[in-house]
Amino acid sequence: MYAEIIAVGSELLLGQIANTNAQFISQQLAELGIDVYRHRVVGDNADRLLQEIQEAEMRSDLVILTGGLGPTKDDLTKETMAAHTNRKLVMHEESLLAISEYFKAANREMTDNNKKQAIVLDNSTVFINRHGMAPGMLLRHNNTVFVLLPGPPREMKPMFQLDAVPELLSIFSDGKPVRSRVLRYFGIGEAELETKIEALIDAQKNPTIAPLASDGEVTLRLSAKHENKETAGSMLDKTEEKINSIVGEFMYGKDDETLLNKAFSLLSSTGKTIASAESLTAGMFSSQIASLPGASAVFKGGIICYTNESKRDLTGVKEETLLKYGAVSEQCAKELAAGVKKSLNSDIGISFTGVAGPDSLENKPAGTICIGIAMDNKPPIAISLSLKGERNYTRIRTVKHGLFQLIRLLEDRKPPLN
Repeated sequence: MYAEIIAVGSELLLGQIANTNAQFISQQLAELGIDVYRHRVVGDNADRLLQEIQEAEMRSDLVILTGGLGPTKDDLTKETMAAHTNRKLVMHEESLLAISEYFKAANREMTDNNKKQAIVLDNSTVFINRHGMAPGMLLRHNNTVFVLLPGPPREMKPMFQLDAVPELLSIFSDGKPVRSRVLRYFGIGEAELETKIEALIDAQKNPTIAPLASDGEVTLRLSAKHENKETAGSMLDKTEEKINSIVGEFMYGKDDETLLNKAFSLLSSTGKTIASAESLTAGMFSSQIASLPGASAVFKGGIICYTNESKRDLTGVKEETLLKYGAVSEQCAKELAAGVKKSLNSDIGISFTGVAGPDSLENKPAGTICIGIAMDNKPPIAISLSLKGERNYTRIRTVKHGLFQLIRLLEDRKPPLN
């Protein structure tokens, strides 16, 4: 089984961006038992791209191309593949509708070149782009499987995991249909999770278990092969049950669920509203909640209280709390959460305070984080965390921790995890 990856884009050759897509895909293919023998990068030139495709086809069973599917004239991947395979380019109506709706919602005119993104190779398997515009594709030609994926990692990664992987498993398996399921975990590292379920991983045959870490989260992809889809689903259920008997407290969702949309879904289904008081995250939580359709039904608003004065004046944190415990404390986090809940008349108040870094604050090192949650008529709770990493990465992870704790409380699980 031979595979290679071709990244398309002159910006890669100029060093303007790094080719992280190839690294990600190689890791994913390794988990599937598919060996990657070459990484190639080619600029936005049809002749050179065609030569790379022709040479790759002679060597490999699987060729994955990333990039070159966009709206501009230098996006040439589909056109070059059409020339190589002698296939027509046709409009994919479902993708065209999604692109049109995006521009309509943004109150912007959709130019003709944006329609180009909805064009696909005839008789290919089309992957809908849930995080952007240009769809992906899978096709066979001369005994080689080609996969075309968008270049932006935030579009490519979920498309590869959720759409391409099941197809590849079916193609490169022993002929039996394959069903896959992604389990999502937070609050536990990849190494720790893998150690806890090591016996299950070592014993795996069918279904298989493949771990993957990403942005502070850990996912497990379960894949089962069986002639009967229902039986394969039952096999996945049993494996999931065994895994979660060990690490289930860290699981928050499945497949394409995220911490954000899971928390939002729970808020919506329970009919609860939320408000936020943000110090080190400076509105990041509020911005993420507000990015989802229907946010006004659950989100009452947010207060950015970056200084001690604003914590005191806008959310009612007591002066003695700030003097005795400091702004970076569980006591302050609790009062922030309770204060914003009361001020904005919400069912839940959530707060974020801490030291983003790189310098220390109040004799507390960078990465010291406190998250508070006040819910219904219960006493507010708070957790403390010690996060490592660059300033903005710490802020991003802080919001994720807040979402995870919110999910646990809304699902009425046991007390939050520190």
